Amino acid sequence: MLNKTVFLFPGQGTQYPGMALDLLESSAQAKNVFDTASAVLNRDFVSLIRDSDEETLKRTDVSQIALSAASLAAAASLNEQGIFPAACAGFSLGEYPALCCAKVISLEDCFRLTEARGRLMQEAIDCMQKTADGIMPGMAAVLGLTSGQAEALVAEWKNGGLHDLYVANINSAKQAVVSGSAAALQEAESRFKETGAKRVLRLKVAGPFHSPFMQKAADAFAPILAEVQFGNPAIPIFSNVTGKLIQSGSEARVLALRQIVESVRWTDEEAAINECIKKGQDPVVLLEVGPGKVLQGLWKDSGSDIPCYSAGTAEEINELKGNGII
Repeated sequence: MLNKTVFLFPGQGTQYPGMALDLLESSAQAKNVFDTASAVLNRDFVSLIRDSDEETLKRTDVSQIALSAASLAAAASLNEQGIFPAACAGFSLGEYPALCCAKVISLEDCFRLTEARGRLMQEAIDCMQKTADGIMPGMAAVLGLTSGQAEALVAEWKNGGLHDLYVANINSAKQAVVSGSAAALQEAESRFKETGAKRVLRLKVAGPFHSPFMQKAADAFAPILAEVQFGNPAIPIFSNVTGKLIQSGSEARVLALRQIVESVRWTDEEAAINECIKKGQDPVVLLEVGPGKVLQGLWKDSGSDIPCYSAGTAEEINELKGNGII
């Protein structure tokens, strides 16, 4: 294969009913992923993804296991056609399929961990207090400011007394996401707009992820992580906590815990995806291995001329093969 292929695994928000089910018809390995998930977690994953509506799939205790199955099924389908990654990275939850792809954790443990992670995060969310008008803590995308500007403003406002606001995702040069209480997000929206943001968009997510709001979930997840075997990576894998190469299984375990309460650093200067590219050799091809095209959109914002393609459905994978891209 001429291209050096990098697998990128998406995070929550990209899920949809029926995702990846087409892969099961054409790939025995993809079907094995679903069969393994069903056996490990004692639930029918085909029915889960086929029959759940969008609201059900949005619940973090459902979306995390469902997305892991869909992304790993896409990776398995690629593998079955002789396409293997030279490196990989995952956005938030997507780091778990990446860890599995890099042989840091087993397929079975990937599902055990994402089930526990999703369940504990949902429990933490369910315990959070709504405002009098029913608004929960949540997340908002800040569009039109650089990620560096957004980080600097949040730090400045925190020093000035605005609490419960955190930078959760460094998505691209043009977009950051903040987590916060309902009051903090409302105040931050007006402040961001005053400083030049084009839009501040509340996200339809279950809770304020990648922030200290999720500490309760992290505390409960720690002993579960301790029981799982983490091996050293078989291929380069990059952390979206540090943006750096994960050197060992023990480091991967520590980062998996930190990831729950710390920012996702995706496309800033020290972010995971850029480090992935630096380690590659021309020509590099990026594949978004899983549902949706969110990571492709974020990558376009980087201004790079390196292409990123969808590889989450059988049709997309066949098209890439047919056009000689992979």
